[in-house]
Amino acid sequence: MIQPLHDIRVLDLSRVYAAPAGAMILGDLGADVIRIEPPGGSDSMRDWGPFLNGESTYYLSANRNKRSITIDLKSEEGKLLFFDLVEKSDIVIENFKAGTMKKLGINYEVLKEKKPGIIVCSVTGFGQTGPLSELPGFDPVIQAMSGLMDVTGNPQDVATKVGIPIADIITSVYVALSVVTAIRQRDMSGEGQYIDLSLLDVQVASMANVASAYLNTGMISERKGNQHNNVAPYQVFQTGDFAIMICAGNDGLFKKFAAALGHPEWGNDSRFITNNDRKKHENELVILIEEVLKTKNSDQWVDILSDAKVPVGRVNNIQQALDQEQVIARGGIENLLHEVGEVKLLASPLKHSGLNVRTRMAPPTLGQHNEEVLQELLQLKKKEVSILKENNVL
Repeated sequence: MIQPLHDIRVLDLSRVYAAPAGAMILGDLGADVIRIEPPGGSDSMRDWGPFLNGESTYYLSANRNKRSITIDLKSEEGKLLFFDLVEKSDIVIENFKAGTMKKLGINYEVLKEKKPGIIVCSVTGFGQTGPLSELPGFDPVIQAMSGLMDVTGNPQDVATKVGIPIADIITSVYVALSVVTAIRQRDMSGEGQYIDLSLLDVQVASMANVASAYLNTGMISERKGNQHNNVAPYQVFQTGDFAIMICAGNDGLFKKFAAALGHPEWGNDSRFITNNDRKKHENELVILIEEVLKTKNSDQWVDILSDAKVPVGRVNNIQQALDQEQVIARGGIENLLHEVGEVKLLASPLKHSGLNVRTRMAPPTLGQHNEEVLQELLQLKKKEVSILKENNVL
């Protein structure tokens, strides 16, 4: 089956997570993604452990379905090589500090002169405009500035970041979406364009109901730990052994939940009939629920509540999460042959009836495809590639 981006080529100049993971999604959809770094490498993710036979598992998580070449873009010869590759490509993705592409002489205005249909996607912490545009942006800083940390964690504790680089991860999806949208527009107009993506823009836009509550009512949401600002019961509860998450998100679900716990009378209790009632009497309700839940273990309650169609799940660590039958049945993990041996990676979650999403290549080692790419796309001879290496262009 032909993949939707099989005829699209991406030059990925990016590092760390947000932009590289966005390019990876395009590779999952069939694009030929060529990762370009300087000869000595530039991605600090390669230095972040833990390691599998010397290869960073962090780096592996954002770079499947790519080829890797090295080019010194500060050298004139390297720049000319890059321009030749641009003419045979559709997309350039970069996440240098604002202004760096212009200093290198490879910014969008220069590239579109060489190929009018080129699409350039720039990913930065704060965007190309505004008073903070020249500052570096790291995921935890973005989480802090966006308001996300202020609504995460227990109310009595300091604000808490999310345990994964969530601003980077959400931005990576917007990278892929923006690029696919730009390709569609180019199909209609024949023109390329410049995409300016900011981690802060993305994370602020992702504040969803918290932002809407403030903008429309002035309500500033508070940290509630594992409870919810607006809904009850909607939190983590301790059972006889492990904790479980329960989301009785509406009045009908609450009645099912109460009945499953053996207390159908709660559904008609004036303190608990509506969600507003339950929020007003949340502390009382939580005490009643906790007393019942501690009488059985987590597996028993998950079975009972699942049978009652009440949303519930055990609070798993990563081992337990990846060992779940549901994750295995859906093909959530894949084994790939890598230069350092077999590696296990998370698979793309995209599953369409007419979409062939698959991992064709394991994440590449630095410069692994220098000869392959330059011979294939620029018709350079093996000796010419060797000379470029000797001159430290590659």
